[in-house]
Amino acid sequence: MKSLITLVMVLSLGGCAMIPGAHIPSGSSGWKASDDNQPADLEEMVNIHTITPKLLQEQMAKPETTPVFNHQLELEIQDYDYTVNRGDILNITVWDHPELTIPAGSDRSPSEAGNWVHSDGTIFYPYVGEIKVAGLKVTEIRDILRKELAKYIASPQVDVTVASFRSKRVYMTGELNKPGTQPITNVPLTLLEAVSNAGGLNDAADWTNVTLTRNGETKRYSLRDLYRQGDTRENLLLRPNDIIHVARNDAAKIFVLGEVGKPTSLNIGRSDITLAEALADAGGFAQATADASGIFVLRQAAEGSDKIADVYQLHARNATALVLADQFTLQARDIVYVTAAPIARWNRLIAQILPSMQTLYYGSITERELTN
Repeated sequence: MKSLITLVMVLSLGGCAMIPGAHIPSGSSGWKASDDNQPADLEEMVNIHTITPKLLQEQMAKPETTPVFNHQLELEIQDYDYTVNRGDILNITVWDHPELTIPAGSDRSPSEAGNWVHSDGTIFYPYVGEIKVAGLKVTEIRDILRKELAKYIASPQVDVTVASFRSKRVYMTGELNKPGTQPITNVPLTLLEAVSNAGGLNDAADWTNVTLTRNGETKRYSLRDLYRQGDTRENLLLRPNDIIHVARNDAAKIFVLGEVGKPTSLNIGRSDITLAEALADAGGFAQATADASGIFVLRQAAEGSDKIADVYQLHARNATALVLADQFTLQARDIVYVTAAPIARWNRLIAQILPSMQTLYYGSITERELTN
């Protein structure tokens, strides 16, 4: 028994490092670890911050934003002009010459009565014959027809429109209410308009992760910046065969671990989540076992940083400090961790070694009885 008591005292003097269970130290002096070969000082690898009103004011407060006008997009829209291609249907009218105009009638729509652009890119028109129209604008087709018809008609007045746009389209996929294809028409189609035409985003959409695939290259856009901040730099003019994909928000999660009522992961969705909301959704921190001064937010360091993570610590021994938690906005893939109180970790240590102590104790009694 003396040996057992000595063992317990040695374990207790070993400090928190001997106590089982995950733990994040509250002071910077505890941020040390070692791998198999070289000792590593985590203090040199992470940025450690205390969540204070000053920090929220300086680092967490969102700067005022104003809508950003996309001059490049505006120029592209002004210069936009549709070019006819294979599969389109043209509607050609020659004024005062109904014999040269195919009437739509009550049983035929303009697209059914129009001139279909064949697979070789041509149409046939009376007196003119075959005309190569693929790749031309309607104004260019009109000029060709007027020039050729002038050989047979004095001062012909010709009008050319596209009755049905069938040659060019964009593909809308992912978390949209109405995914599918949308035609490219004589009206410029932008990313914002295409998403609206597709019924908008559904509840599972990640509006910060919208990708455009064009000519084998993929680029990412954020509808959040476009919708909430008016940053039209995230808008662009779509081109034929563009593929727009809206990703799911499964990856946009926050993880709440440690001494909380229910460790869980939370989807951010399209609204911000604060530290207070994340703790509440996880059942709050356990009053009996949590260390209120050890509420941490672990966040991957910004790209290009020489650190691996930013760690933010909230001292919530005073309940009024939770006001700061309600102002601290979390980001996707943040890890919220609530550390166990020292007494809780000590109780867990006792719970683990007590069965062994009891086994040794009763074993020694049995041995003495057999000896006697």
